[in-house]
Amino acid sequence: MSTGGSRPVGVGLISVGWMGKLHTRAYQSLPAVYPELGVRPWLVHAADTAPDRAEYAREVLGYARSSADYRAVLADPEVDVVSICAPNMLHKEIGIAAATAGKPFWIEKPVGRDATDTAAVAEAAHTAGVVTSVGYNYRNAPAVERIRELVADGALGRITNIRSVFFNGYAAEPRGALSWRFNRELAGSGAMGDLLSHVADLVQYVVGPISQVTSLSSIVQAERPILPMGSGTHFAVIEGGEMGPVENEDYAGALVRFADDARGPGAVGTLEVSRTIVGPQCGLAIEVYGTEGSARWNFERMNELEVCTQRGGPHYGYTTVLGNPHLGDYRHFQPGPGNSMGYDDLKVVEAKKFLAAVLGREQVQCSIDDALSAARVVSAAVASAETGAWHAVTPVLGVRYGGNRPQAEAVGV
Repeated sequence: MSTGGSRPVGVGLISVGWMGKLHTRAYQSLPAVYPELGVRPWLVHAADTAPDRAEYAREVLGYARSSADYRAVLADPEVDVVSICAPNMLHKEIGIAAATAGKPFWIEKPVGRDATDTAAVAEAAHTAGVVTSVGYNYRNAPAVERIRELVADGALGRITNIRSVFFNGYAAEPRGALSWRFNRELAGSGAMGDLLSHVADLVQYVVGPISQVTSLSSIVQAERPILPMGSGTHFAVIEGGEMGPVENEDYAGALVRFADDARGPGAVGTLEVSRTIVGPQCGLAIEVYGTEGSARWNFERMNELEVCTQRGGPHYGYTTVLGNPHLGDYRHFQPGPGNSMGYDDLKVVEAKKFLAAVLGREQVQCSIDDALSAARVVSAAVASAETGAWHAVTPVLGVRYGGNRPQAEAVGV
């Protein structure tokens, strides 16, 4: 096989669902989108317990071989890196196994059901010295990268307050299937683990570490029709099925305090998530307000950034900036403003950052330490929803928090 001078990287995949297919397409896109990276991913080995999915990986996606057991992927000497796209309850087991096998891994979020699971994976990865990447892809949006720069450069002044929501209607339909996501033993928390984790990662990446949380939560749909494991996705709708109880929250709201920094007292903010909301489809949004300006973005209008950096005057208000080659990695995908990027492209950026780190180049990927930081915020919110009290959040060393904080030299959990 000719690699055209590029370095071949053997890819292993664990779980061939929607996200596994998306990881695969991201790897396949790298030579065309990032030729300067100098890699040519080779699809070596995929594993899935469902025979039809294992066959699909081989016959359609193009993996050289497939298995029913993920351990076969980790034991394969031709597999250099592994994508872990299995359900949440398997992330701890598989993540630790991948680290023990010495395989750098790209794992979907959340890394386990709670902060304890995530910490165990982080410890295994640090012990083994393997590179990690975690699927918080929204931070890769060019508009988000620009807001992070505005905060770090002081263009918005001292950050005073933020608002971030993830309103996603994937479970708005009452006949929507009772997948593993609604089971506390399998998924851990509900909307908090699934959606608040994205919000926590996003605001900490842009603004800085959250130090305290208080929250509340509620279940909107108490029962749902049962979906057999592995037979569909959480978007499936079932007519007349046997009903089962929803065990974790559909909605959560939190008040947060950010850590103080060199510019003064830390910001305060509100975080809000729902998986049963009617109207928004994938409404992950962030609004950042400072003493000199503000910026806001919503994923449903991913290629638009609104910025205000002046007070008063005839043109006071927001300027809408379209996605363009000056923002983030936009130039790798589109030649000019208004030629929009999409969700899948953010996964290509993620794959690039992962493999660049594996090759010993820049370490700017969302790592297991970032995932642990988000998990600690979520765990604090879950605990607060039960007690009604404020809960402290311990920062994680080595995380590239936003704001004007340099990366910590030490790495630990």
